[in-house]
Amino acid sequence: MPYRECCGPLHQGVAAAPTAERLMRSRYSAFSVGDVAYLLRSWHPTTRPPRIDLDKGLQWVRLEVLETTGGSPFHTEGTVRFRAHYLSRDVEGHMDEHSRFVRHEGTWSYLGAL
Repeated sequence: MPYRECCGPLHQGVAAAPTAERLMRSRYSAFSVGDVAYLLRSWHPTTRPPRIDLDKGLQWVRLEVLETTGGSPFHTEGTVRFRAHYLSRDVEGHMDEHSRFVRHEGTWSYLGAL
């Protein structure tokens, strides 16, 4: 889906992610567009850092969702295992993470890596 239909409304705060996977995808997009405010807002308050400094030399280019557990509109917890591909000074790389998400005050939030 185009950004304006998928992640834009989440980043703008006019919609909430219905699933843990959708929140994870929106957080990946926030890294891509440099939306630090959304990253902090979607991070669970018990594990949220006081600030995030993004690497300006990193360009996020592709996301692969490898596995999900729970995280549906009917769950209170879920995990998403993913691989995020990037370019760093014209060198390709990727990072893998198995992330944990929980509902906080009715909405999905990123708790941290497993």
